Amino acid sequence: MTRRTLILLALMAVAGLAGLWLVVLRLPADSQPPAVNTASAIQLGGAFTLVAHTSETVRDTDFQGKYLLIFFGYTFCPDICPTALQEVAFTLDALGGDAAKIQPLFITIDPQRDTPEVLAEYVAAFNPRIVGLTGTPEQIASVTKAYRAYYAKSDPAAGDTDYLMDHSAFIYLMGPDGRFLNALSFREPATEIVKAIRKYL
Repeated sequence: MTRRTLILLALMAVAGLAGLWLVVLRLPADSQPPAVNTASAIQLGGAFTLVAHTSETVRDTDFQGKYLLIFFGYTFCPDICPTALQEVAFTLDALGGDAAKIQPLFITIDPQRDTPEVLAEYVAAFNPRIVGLTGTPEQIASVTKAYRAYYAKSDPAAGDTDYLMDHSAFIYLMGPDGRFLNALSFREPATEIVKAIRKYL
């Protein structure tokens, strides 16, 4: 069974829950969406150098001029990540022509397993416009720190391949100038995400 088939089966399972969310990740007690219009929010985000699912090295400057939808996750995530990326895909469809102004980025927090090849198959199952990004552990640590994204192995003693990751689950909306605009919940339906985005377009 291919990874794409597994992803589609996971999406079908999520859809069949009829709104019942199975959230398996554990967030820190003080985990909250980054605040908007505060001094700290102005500093959220920043320069990064990562590797795209096409195996090309990319930098934050490559996306200047686009609104970014950034989600930190990993391809072995059982439900949160496929749900979030499905909402991003629905959002692009709902935006119509305005979708050309948006660049969705899926940044892995599991570079050990999420190679460019793995990411390529994963993001293709949702929307071809989503760019998967990986890098060295140091590069991932740097970009997550810049965006104040939380991640950790749920079981530090787990093996090299059989483990889950705890992680924050916000969709970051960044402006064409790289400025942080909003943090959206992956639980929001695409219609609400579209409304939030259109405030800035």
